[in-house]
Amino acid sequence: MAIYRAKTSSWYVERITSFLAGFFVFFSVVLGLYTENKGFFYFTAFVGFMLMFFAITGLCPSSILLHKLGIPSLLEKYCKEEK
Repeated sequence: MAIYRAKTSSWYVERITSFLAGFFVFFSVVLGLYTENKGFFYFTAFVGFMLMFFAITGLCPSSILLHKLGIPSLLEKYCKEEK
């Protein structure tokens, strides 16, 4: 049985995107439960929708934005290490 383990020695686009999605879901659920405002759960649903959108289409707006801000992807990090 294969086990997938992401590299945690540095931060790259894919890792930051996963962290942000988890943070937004966790924080919006906590706020929704604490304040009893159901509006926060709509944000949670939006993040879930975007995760499914990425899985189906391969397009992730937050990853595109992070890359434009200068954060390299994991593939770019590997290509630099091999040279």
